[in-house]
Amino acid sequence: MDCDTIWTSATLLTMTGGAAGESVVSQGLVAAKNGRIVYVGAADAAPDLTATRVIDCEGRLLTPGLIDCHTHLVHGGSRAGEWEARLAGASYEEIARAGGGIVSTMRATREASEEQLVAASLPRLEALIADGVTTVEIKSGYGLELASERRMLRATRALGERCGVTVRTTFLGAHALPPEYAGRADEYVALVTEEMLPALAAEGLIDAVDAFCEGIGFTPAQTERVFAAARALALPVKLHAEQLSNLHGAALAARYGALSADHLEYLDDDGIAAMAASGTVATLLPGAFYFTRETKLPPVQGLRDAGVPIAIATDCNPGTSPLTSLLLAMNMAATLFRMTVAECWAGTTRNAAKALGLADVGALVPGHWADIALWDVESPAELVYRMGGRPLHARYRRGI
Repeated sequence: MDCDTIWTSATLLTMTGGAAGESVVSQGLVAAKNGRIVYVGAADAAPDLTATRVIDCEGRLLTPGLIDCHTHLVHGGSRAGEWEARLAGASYEEIARAGGGIVSTMRATREASEEQLVAASLPRLEALIADGVTTVEIKSGYGLELASERRMLRATRALGERCGVTVRTTFLGAHALPPEYAGRADEYVALVTEEMLPALAAEGLIDAVDAFCEGIGFTPAQTERVFAAARALALPVKLHAEQLSNLHGAALAARYGALSADHLEYLDDDGIAAMAASGTVATLLPGAFYFTRETKLPPVQGLRDAGVPIAIATDCNPGTSPLTSLLLAMNMAATLFRMTVAECWAGTTRNAAKALGLADVGALVPGHWADIALWDVESPAELVYRMGGRPLHARYRRGI
């Protein structure tokens, strides 16, 4: 069989075996043609293969490229001052109600051009890429008006093209209430559903639709209006749910077949059951849990028992998780949420792919894209164990 690239003499983590997706092959080989995997397995069981490029991995660990399935990395400004205020005792809700929080970032984002947004966001994306990330989700939601949301989404697309990373764009118009709509939340939701969402979808800028269902965000009824508008446009939905309280947003999301419900610290048993029935992924965000000094743990054991797929993401954002290392997010998930090494790997590969509605990344499987990370380590546990450092040896997206 003629191939473009063969990776040989590698320890493979295929993410195809076991409940948590961990499967290790010693003395493994991966072959790709036209950017897709055509063989993965033991080298001594491989068919006759020839390639224009053969990469000797010298025993290194070879895994699927990592997937960060929840970020807000495109934005203007910084919120270091608010973080300092929280250190002094102010709560996230108090800061938001005083005009800080998301609205603070909104002001800085509205003032930035598309080119300025790309320049400001590039270092954050490059840091994720240096952690072996080949696919990343980036949300809008800091513009909160049509022109600014459009600039964010265009900047997101431009970043993907510039950096050689697969980007999935999520429209988060229902992220916060802009000041000009104070006291008129229903009118703002109408703007989101009747003007912003249809216009941006028509321009091909949206892969999924999200909302912030919370006391300082939007009610379940308002969230459902957003979901109904997304459904009318055949767009999948996701939801920020049960982060600060239990408004039963996860169950609402499940009723709409949501790709994922994210955060989930206050998720109850009914929400877990609804997610299990719908196949909705639970995306846990340990960076936000750590950074806001949350004490309410997400119900990891309940999610395990119900068979809900668990993803892990950085939640890279300026206010509650300025985290640009998915490897560190894996360590946090293990340390703070008591997730296993295998679960951390599944959470940043195959389950993260499911949270984005992607069926051809997240595992080393024939037919999948050859999105590959090669690491200067010998075992998967080493990458979850580390806190800092750059153990990535090489990264390949679609075989290149």
